[in-house]
Amino acid sequence: MGNSALKAHLETAQKTGVFQLTGKGLTEFPEDLQKLTSNLRTIDLSNNKIELLPPLIGKFSFLKSLALNNNKLTALPEELCKLKKLETLHLNANHLRQLPAAFGQLSALKTLSLSGNQLRTVPTQLSGLRHLDVVDLSKNQIQNVPDTVGELQAIELNLNQNQISQISVQISHCPRLKVLRLEENCLELSMLPQSILSDSQISLLAVEGNLFEIKKLRELDRYDKYMERFTATKKKFA
Repeated sequence: MGNSALKAHLETAQKTGVFQLTGKGLTEFPEDLQKLTSNLRTIDLSNNKIELLPPLIGKFSFLKSLALNNNKLTALPEELCKLKKLETLHLNANHLRQLPAAFGQLSALKTLSLSGNQLRTVPTQLSGLRHLDVVDLSKNQIQNVPDTVGELQAIELNLNQNQISQISVQISHCPRLKVLRLEENCLELSMLPQSILSDSQISLLAVEGNLFEIKKLRELDRYDKYMERFTATKKKFA
């Protein structure tokens, strides 16, 4: 990709606040973007070959949306956590094993997609984020869901296609969690906390493709309580 093409993209971005450059084989974050730190609201660099996000990412203080799906990121810089206006972060299909320690400082974050990475647990940093709506951690290597999940503020948590065999009972204490996706994991029925059925806000529980038959789940005493919420929600959206 030539300099003139990049220049044209930069000029457009200056006017629109959107910089989108996908599928161009970029191996690094375009340095020239730092001229637009106060202009940009959206950066999309998906489908490239970027291995590192430079510390200068922390200077885009008005950024609301950042997408780096399908790159080669193995880590994220702490500076990313300075983006106080960031609402949407898409990092699907990278090689991330963990999140920066200060990730909980992304106080405006609403949507976080980390599908197809190499996470081994639900990051504890997510519990500090008060405005989270959707968290997608599908297709990782998560084996257990820790107690800190009880503080998660998300409305939807997607844990499909992991290796989960244990879930903390605290998940039923999530104050806003309505949708919990656990399809294609390694759960025995005895390892699914029954309090999810009886004492949670969850009104959509997706657990197909685990080590038990759905029929067995429906036979549990507390399943009726869950069905009441499920039906009430369906009526609301009907």
